Amino acid sequence: MKALGILGLALLLAIWVWPWEGWIGLFPAHMVRHMGLVAVVAPLLVIGFPKATRIFAVSPLAATVFEFVIVWGFHLPALHEGAAFSTPAFVAEQTLFLLAGLCVWAGCLRGGGLAGAGGLLLTSMHMTLLGALLTLAPRVLYVPGCVGSLAEQQLGGMMMLAIGTPVYLIAGLWLTGGALKEETA
Repeated sequence: MKALGILGLALLLAIWVWPWEGWIGLFPAHMVRHMGLVAVVAPLLVIGFPKATRIFAVSPLAATVFEFVIVWGFHLPALHEGAAFSTPAFVAEQTLFLLAGLCVWAGCLRGGGLAGAGGLLLTSMHMTLLGALLTLAPRVLYVPGCVGSLAEQQLGGMMMLAIGTPVYLIAGLWLTGGALKEETA
């Protein structure tokens, strides 16, 4: 399991230091960082370092609400643009994304059962909704410098759909299956 934590740390480093913007564009780079932190790095760290991440294990519902506020808040134009143009705001955004991801995964995996499943399934639903809104918006939602074009914004939304929706959905269904097996045993 420790190997998963080490992989999570390596991915964390790659997410923060790789020049994603020059490779895939401004908004897709934002989404790689965002989804990488909350849906890939956070669960790897929680699974790989269970003792070190125990502190983040809050109730699944509280964690889900916290994550919802952080994710939707930083996708509002004012906060998203602030993080795009201010290094301290960017650091705060990225730190809060990781913290929210750690709380969701630690809370839901440690809480387990239907409460943990519910937290992950609710997260899947709101990630799906936000990804769909970004993908289907008829115009660019952010100022130049945050997103290069409508196509970039749509690609970012599709990345959110392609990463967040299945990760949270599959994990939520896995926890549901485990809870149902326990009830029938």
